[in-house]
Amino acid sequence: MNTTKKEIIIAPLNWGLGHATRCVPIIKALIENSFTPIIASDGNALEFLKKEFPNLKYIKLPTYNISYYRNIKLGLFLQFPKILKAVKKEKKVINNFIKQNKDVVGIISDNRFGVRSTLVPSVYITHQINVLSGKTTFLTSSFHQKIIKKFDECWIPDNENSQFSGKLSSTNQKINSKFIGVLSRFKKEGLEQKIDVLVILSGVEPNRTILEKKLIKEFKKDARNIVFVLGKVEVEQKKWILKNITFYNYLVSNQLQEKINSSKIVICRSGYSSIMDLAVLHKKAFFIPTKNQTEQEYLALYLSNKKIAPFCNINNFTKDKLLELEKYTGLKGKESKLNSNLFSLFKRK
Repeated sequence: MNTTKKEIIIAPLNWGLGHATRCVPIIKALIENSFTPIIASDGNALEFLKKEFPNLKYIKLPTYNISYYRNIKLGLFLQFPKILKAVKKEKKVINNFIKQNKDVVGIISDNRFGVRSTLVPSVYITHQINVLSGKTTFLTSSFHQKIIKKFDECWIPDNENSQFSGKLSSTNQKINSKFIGVLSRFKKEGLEQKIDVLVILSGVEPNRTILEKKLIKEFKKDARNIVFVLGKVEVEQKKWILKNITFYNYLVSNQLQEKINSSKIVICRSGYSSIMDLAVLHKKAFFIPTKNQTEQEYLALYLSNKKIAPFCNINNFTKDKLLELEKYTGLKGKESKLNSNLFSLFKRK
């Protein structure tokens, strides 16, 4: 009987929590298929997954340490040398780990450029085959596609017709890609909808705090039952109440699943992982995309044009905007069941 462990390194980018949260169903599927996941990341993404899977082994990777700029495209360009340095470091960390741990049979990287190796099959997860950046979209997309081609496979978390990602995942380029369906850590439950408005905050600072202050100001005199989940992963979980608003600094997956299923309306960023979660739970959502984050702005407009969910920018938001939801269908999608065939790449030769 062969008792050799089959370990898979799974490494989400630490940029908000979206990359980490969509890795949750993949980690669970790996365990169901007799693989042993090893979590590799940094910052809040790593802390989140350690809370979700406290019994798994983890690797702390070098941080990309991307600072916030008002012009995100310019900011990323200026910080590119720093990012490249971190990519080289994380590649070295991963290769050294594999050399010292012979049970590792594969790598799954969610948007971490350097988490790949020639020693084992390497998979890249992204819904952005095309990286939108205005006039430089061709250049940013070409650069990203060049990175993707260095991996053995690219997994796209969407349906074959790019139902939720639109032109972000559509390409004529020869990329060894697979549409793996809608990924979500949540399950739909038929709960009583006691929460009138659920606000889920996420993303990098100071944008997260700016949106928090704006929405508290809008809802502090509202008579309805309002719940804020601040998206601040801290050592201790906290809850407090201020007039009609209940606050949580963060919630783990089963807690947040219960809150979303119990809500009538969700307000959040138009991040792709949030869109997939809300689609699986069949929710009505109002989106406030992060300013100058082209991907979120595109996704918000894409879903609005399809009459799925309304949106507006942070400056124009008032609670009366929620009345627009009556004209939209809400998000509806089918959760993807990840089967053993997806992991065939990692079978020992």
